[in-house]
Amino acid sequence: MELTLNDKTALVTGANGGLGTHVTRALLQAGATVAGLAPQIRQSDFDHPSFIPLPAQISNAESARKAVDGAIARMGRLDIVAHLVGGFAGGKRVDETGEATWQSMFDLNLNSAFQLLRAAIPYMRRASGGRVIAIGSRAAVDPGPGLAAYNASKAALVSLIRTIALENKETGITANVILPGTMDTPGNRASDPKADVSQWVQPATVASLIVWLAGDQAKDVTGAVIPVYGAGL
Repeated sequence: MELTLNDKTALVTGANGGLGTHVTRALLQAGATVAGLAPQIRQSDFDHPSFIPLPAQISNAESARKAVDGAIARMGRLDIVAHLVGGFAGGKRVDETGEATWQSMFDLNLNSAFQLLRAAIPYMRRASGGRVIAIGSRAAVDPGPGLAAYNASKAALVSLIRTIALENKETGITANVILPGTMDTPGNRASDPKADVSQWVQPATVASLIVWLAGDQAKDVTGAVIPVYGAGL
């Protein structure tokens, strides 16, 4: 069965990143109108009539509200939120981790989602439906040493998304989080040039899953924490 998102609208954060490029293209190819949010994003990044660039970043409640309001002003409504923004830092034990690293991981991996969804969910509730999809990490449930801030922020993101699913289960809104292993992105290749990338997760695989979760066929899937670990398992 062909998956279509005709007449659906989507807001994608981190839309021109290593994963975001694949997700944005997949949603456009499925028929959705996509507002792509990133600090530096242009119409020319995606040569598609249904793409709307939103040059912005989510740093606080006001910027998140402006982003959501801007997307709805351009698209008319908001059916899908795909929150891909995140960051990685690590390499030190808990007792060696600085406050700046701790705060930056929570700002990128948790607070951005909180601010964005706090702005978006009221619109979805008034429309009696919507899809919330967030990108977490395998580290949320399988933490490694030296990654305390990253592990904890991703674990908190899982809790946030599952809470949203519970709070909106009677509204037609679903909320799910995907936990990829290491993804085969240009950034990850640059940071680990000797890695066996054949074991990594392909961004296109995650993008396809997001398209499926965004569609009507996934209306009964909510509160799911979905592992996508790749061949390396």
